[in-house]
Amino acid sequence: MAIGPRLDLRFTQSLVMTPQLRQAIKLLQSSNLEVSAFVEEELERNPLLERDERPDAPPLEAAVPREPSVSTPDSFDGASAATLPAEAESPLDIRDWSNVYDGEPARGGGRADFEDDSRGIEELAAKRPRTLREELAEQVRLTFPDAGDRLIAAQLIALLDPAGRLAPEDGAIAAAMGCDASRVAAIRGRMQRFEPAGLFCRSLRECLAVQLAERDRLDPAMSALLDHLDLLARRDLRALMRICGVDAEDLADMVAELKRLDPKPGAGYDATPALALVPDVLMRPAPAWTAPDGTPEAAWILELNPETLPRVLVNRGFHARAQVSATREERAFLSEKYQAANWLVKSLEQRANTILKVAAEIVRRQDGFFRHGVSHLRPLILRDVAEAVEMHESTVSRVTANKYIATPRGSFELKYFFTTAIGGTAGETFSAEAVRHRIRSMVAAEAPDDVLSDDAIVAALRREGVDIARRTVAKYREALRIPSSVQRKREKAVPA
Repeated sequence: MAIGPRLDLRFTQSLVMTPQLRQAIKLLQSSNLEVSAFVEEELERNPLLERDERPDAPPLEAAVPREPSVSTPDSFDGASAATLPAEAESPLDIRDWSNVYDGEPARGGGRADFEDDSRGIEELAAKRPRTLREELAEQVRLTFPDAGDRLIAAQLIALLDPAGRLAPEDGAIAAAMGCDASRVAAIRGRMQRFEPAGLFCRSLRECLAVQLAERDRLDPAMSALLDHLDLLARRDLRALMRICGVDAEDLADMVAELKRLDPKPGAGYDATPALALVPDVLMRPAPAWTAPDGTPEAAWILELNPETLPRVLVNRGFHARAQVSATREERAFLSEKYQAANWLVKSLEQRANTILKVAAEIVRRQDGFFRHGVSHLRPLILRDVAEAVEMHESTVSRVTANKYIATPRGSFELKYFFTTAIGGTAGETFSAEAVRHRIRSMVAAEAPDDVLSDDAIVAALRREGVDIARRTVAKYREALRIPSSVQRKREKAVPA
């Protein structure tokens, strides 16, 4: 065996995750808001990037062919074919011009009713709604003349949770404030009558009792009902009638009175408004026509939402001018920023094309859903779409994450259309989401005197061709938050 230096030539393959590749993958799985924020940061960091504000840029869209209108094996026989909503009337078609202001001042320089409006523009802006704590602080100033009482009341307001409950005990608050627990309890009792009534309570029973006392409805029978809210949750009406000493009609009136109360009186004040859902893909119907060979042509038009599609350009002119008089370090900086700008533009374009391609394949496969509803939703997995668009499953998973599509039936997340398959009695398959929708429909249509058990639901589904087990029906029912047949029978027994 000879020992000595020698040269070897070897070829190996390895996957290197460059920073640019990681950036492209991150952009692909990010939502539209995250991508917009990232582009804004790049516009600030990179002087060679600029926003594309051309109004004549054509939208990126794709045409999706409609499948033949035949009865598919994964649709229920009882599904009704609902027509798509018609085009909305043009918002410019105004027939009543009495409330339209054309910007022309009234004759004489004043208003039409000859009343001068000297308010400034800052007074015309919408006022911020007052918070719950601001409302309570004003009521405290009007209720408690003593400064010490107002200090304790302010501490109670600070300890309120979002629902309006007060978890700490009076003794713990008194120890922290250095006062008697009876004083804290007295102040808390008066603050429970503040508007809205029922705040500063420690339990649901106390909250409802305060509201009933404000309505002069807290009689002994109602107090007994509040002491046994667990029986009311189980709809054990016989036990409640025996405990409260009332008949069925009086118990129904008492339950109706409880339903008119607010179990969380503080929840409606400081609730943050829900953010509006901005879809990434827009879908609209297109005139369908048949080719000479009998193939159905485009029936849906998909396009990326221009409001969520960041459009940036590389300022090549500035790069060329700056290169003329730049130093060596400046040229290196410009070269780095030029490559980063080109890569970002290419990544955004590839992201848009990938989203549109995957969305078009999903729409093509779920054409029955968009025409007839959720009962015609097909089983679909990532592998099916990945093979059709010639991509990896991980890429399809990243594309469908945090992406929404606006359809004539509403806005849905792209992952909504991926459902598992349930076997049928004749060898066909059904979508799990369609089966859950069918279970919900069957329970909603059941009569009060004919409540369907899980076994009855299984039998009905098997008559429709769905081979499903009872435990699967129970699992789907619990996921839909549908009570058991015994609980539903008790609920339907309570008069509305």
